This record gives sequence, C-alpha cells and structure tokens, in this order.
Amino acid sequence: MDKKTISADGTSLAYASRGEGPPVILVSGAMSTGDTVAPLAEALADRFTAVVYDRRGRGASGDTQPYAVEREVEDLAALIGAVGGEAALYGVSSGGALALRAAASGLPVRRIAVYEVPFAVYEGGAEERAEYTERLTSALEQDRRGDAVELFLRLTGLGEGLIQGARQSPMWPGMESIAPSLAYDDAVMGDGLVPQARLASITAPVLSLAGGASPGWMREAARIVADTTPRGTCRVLERQSHMVEPEVLAPVLAEFFGE
Repeated sequence: MDKKTISADGTSLAYASRGEGPPVILVSGAMSTGDTVAPLAEALADRFTAVVYDRRGRGASGDTQPYAVEREVEDLAALIGAVGGEAALYGVSSGGALALRAAASGLPVRRIAVYEVPFAVYEGGAEERAEYTERLTSALEQDRRGDAVELFLRLTGLGEGLIQGARQSPMWPGMESIAPSLAYDDAVMGDGLVPQARLASITAPVLSLAGGASPGWMREAARIVADTTPRGTCRVLERQSHMVEPEVLAPVLAEFFGE
C-alpha cells in the first residue's frame, strides 16, 4: 500500500490504485487485507482505476477505538474523496455487506457489485449467528485470538481437520494478528439476516453475485439481495465457489461497471 488517506475520526487508511479510468474500490471480507483482492484489481486495471485498501484494524491501516460500523462507512467516504469524489464499489463476503451499507448511507456511489454476502437465509441461521457473536466476543475479550479464528473458520463450514491443519500452517500467526477485526465484520453483518429496509433504500444499480459451486443458501441470499434492492440484478458464476477466480469475475464486473 503506497498511499494514505485520513478518515473522519483521524484513522490512517492505507490504499493503492492500479490502472486508469473510472474508480472502483474493492472491499475485502473477514480475515483479509487489501492484498487479498489485489489480483482482482490487476484484472480490472485495463479499464478502471482499481483501488484496494486495508480496512481499519488490519494491514497498514490504523484502528482508532471505539469501533463502530459507521466509522467504516466514513472510511469509504474518505477513500471516495481521495480518488475523485465518486466511485463504484465491489465487496466480497462481509465486505459486500459493508459496501451495501455505504451505498444506503448516501455516499456518492455509482454502482455496487457484491459477491456472496453471507446473510443467514437458512433455517436456524439467526440463532447460529447470535451464538457465534456471543462466543466470538468472549474469545476476543479474553485475548484468545486462536479460538476466535477457529470460531470463524467453523462458521464458514471448514472441517475440524482442516482447521487444525491451518493452526500448524505458516499463515496462522498472520490470521491471529488480525483476529480482533473479526468483531468488526460481525458488526457489519448485524444479526446476520438480510437488512431489507436498508437495501430497499439503495438507489444505485446493484449486481449481486454467487458461485454455482457454492452452497445453495448463498445463491438464495444473493437472489434476495438483488430482489430487495430497487435496481438489483442477480447472476450466478458457474463452477465458482466462495473463493472466486479473478479471471472469471473481472469480465463480469467490467461489463457491469462499464455500463
């Protein structure tokens, strides 16, 4: 990240841009930084100014306390101001929930695309998310960062064997280092259900995406997001999972953002 801007509460935000053209800001999800979506930015850079950034509490960005989701919306406002005063947004997973919230708050957002925002549209989803919030809060209050990461990985459906393997991997210390930001993504997701009133207030076009190889409830959540936003469209990317391939996603986003 070679650039900095300052959010309304004084938090320093690290970001980088690639290419030339209308700005598109990429919003990463949980347990990730701007580097996570950098390959997608590279794939968009031939037509757009693709902007990646470290959300507060991770990477090279600051982390002013106390946290509130409104501060992350202000972060996006600062970034939009830094790149020209208007931008399109793309958000993946919980980053998609943040992008939608920013658009609903009245930021100058031209278009919004989201990929698999994990709203709990399945039976028992609200109860599962409430239990996750309670256990995550307890783990972080006791500084049990490894346990917090495990809770998140279980929520994503990762098996116990893979979780224990991850604990032994070279990536684990980095995951523990940004574990406190899991609470931020949890706050962005709210109660885990689709915030229908908020989505209904978004006036910009919305493209809600999901992968054909992902669980059916993720495609259902994507459809509900599209149906709830006044100018929403849903599209399924065949053979893609939650870890969508940039070379498959980029042409779809380029077509949408270029309209």
